Amino acid sequence: MDIFEQLHDGSIYDPGDADILDQQMGYQELLYDYNMTRPGEGARRTGLLQEMFADIGENCYIEPPLHANMGGHHVHFGKNIYANYNLILVDDTHIYVGDYTMFGPNVTIATAGHPILPELRQRGLQYNMPVHIGENCWIGAGAIILPGITIGDNVVVGAGSVVTKDIPSGVVAVGNPCRILRQVGEHDRKYYYKDREIDYGKL
Repeated sequence: MDIFEQLHDGSIYDPGDADILDQQMGYQELLYDYNMTRPGEGARRTGLLQEMFADIGENCYIEPPLHANMGGHHVHFGKNIYANYNLILVDDTHIYVGDYTMFGPNVTIATAGHPILPELRQRGLQYNMPVHIGENCWIGAGAIILPGITIGDNVVVGAGSVVTKDIPSGVVAVGNPCRILRQVGEHDRKYYYKDREIDYGKL
């Protein structure tokens, strides 16, 4: 089987393969260029993201520094996505993110895992499982999303959460391990933070 197919089919493989490392170096060079851009170089940042990512929609903004194993080569972003500082994308296989999703600082999305069996880890072997994040989600600061996870649409993942299981649409989920706290509902149409009411006339 082709080594690059093994990146995406869940097989155990050797990430130190020379062909993989050769491609990865090229992706990392582009990522370095992106992280070295100046704050006023918005057009250059946009151009680099279009070159780096598998797909990236319009009006996406990623605050440097960005960290990505494959430089974003396996990342699929919709439109109007915002990511704060230090987004970590372990993109050894595909990561899909829907429109209007936001990431707080220091979020990690991991697709790579390592076998529990010590003898296999000692050989440096790994496997990859894709991650899917829906539209209009808010992933709070410091959250960690593990390999193979699917998060639905309109989800809030609380800061510092570790997402170990799939999250359905329309919920607030928090904790380690991350659990559903409640549904998004009528309360959220009235209040945006604790007892602070939404003044729709000013919006």
